[in-house]
Amino acid sequence: MTFELGPAILFCPADRPERYAKALQRADAVILDLEDAVAPADKTAARGHLIESELDPSRVIVRVNPEVSDEFLADLATLSQTDYRTIMLAKAESPKRIAKIDARFRVVALLETAKGLSQAERIAELDSVIALMWGAEDLVASIGGTSSRKPNGRYRDIARYARARTLLAAGARHKAAIDAVHLDIADTKRLRIEATDAAASGFAATACIHPSQVEIIRAAYSPSPEEIAWAQGVLTAAKAERGVFRYEGRMVDEPVLRHARGLLRRARV
Repeated sequence: MTFELGPAILFCPADRPERYAKALQRADAVILDLEDAVAPADKTAARGHLIESELDPSRVIVRVNPEVSDEFLADLATLSQTDYRTIMLAKAESPKRIAKIDARFRVVALLETAKGLSQAERIAELDSVIALMWGAEDLVASIGGTSSRKPNGRYRDIARYARARTLLAAGARHKAAIDAVHLDIADTKRLRIEATDAAASGFAATACIHPSQVEIIRAAYSPSPEEIAWAQGVLTAAKAERGVFRYEGRMVDEPVLRHARGLLRRARV
């Protein structure tokens, strides 16, 4: 399975089955969350809801509890009774332990601790890992910080480093990278800025926590008509050129052509 689920992936608490179908209808894919979104006393019931659900498994990721927790084995045992085979491993840290996960499951490794980020490249090398995602707040908390963002809403340097390292580690192994959630639901301006940057930088998707964020993310990942026209034009011009050439006043070489192809892939043209 390659990671082609679409740009907006919506978290949904696994203990709220009445939201499952609506979440999947609103977003490109859904992350049914058995970890932080579910209180310890409700996890058993949440697993039962997963077994009873009938969502399209190709568009579902299930976030399971960390593999060092008592809940992890119960999560996998539950999923073995379903058709869901893509898991998001919370607080992924150990390449050796991840490699031992049941081979039936594809893994989205969630890097949200200092230890996990330090192993990003090794985790991305694993065949079972199809994507990397990073988490800002857990990461900062793991090193004793109190906030991933400055008062102006922008990420602190440590969060920006984690974001870049996740993207580079994924890209080096031709795996997808998923950008972190934006917790301030009302701050649509910052979400739009960050999702636009994520798309331009090479992220495959941005995770979100509220349905209202879906269309903002989709729009950010969709090239504008002007960008599509430029990409089509420069690729057409390249057919009649040899090597480096000039197009609309800009020098064009193979990296620029790859950018153009990437824009058209995002536009599905």
